[in-house]
Amino acid sequence: MKLEKAAKRMEALGNPTRLSLYRMLVRAGDAGRPVGALQEDLGIAASTLSHHLHRLIEVGLVTQERQATTLICRAHYAVMNELIGFLADECCADSGCETVPAESVA
Repeated sequence: MKLEKAAKRMEALGNPTRLSLYRMLVRAGDAGRPVGALQEDLGIAASTLSHHLHRLIEVGLVTQERQATTLICRAHYAVMNELIGFLADECCADSGCETVPAESVA
């Protein structure tokens, strides 16, 4: 993955609302979630949700599919795994890693 593409994906996830939205979709699995349910759970206006979804779709982290009158959103797991891999690929390449429990990192 190119650095610029990874940066755009990370930037899209840098917004608290988009990160919450993306985590909901990741938890939803392959079934995804209808836009209406996402709006209700997040408690935001439809236009605001549309804006945030557009950013996530634009960078490839989310896909949408229309099923009759319902718009289903899904996390694009291959892209998520590619981004995670990009972040971890060179872990400790220049020196040994010291394992630090996540809860001790601020």
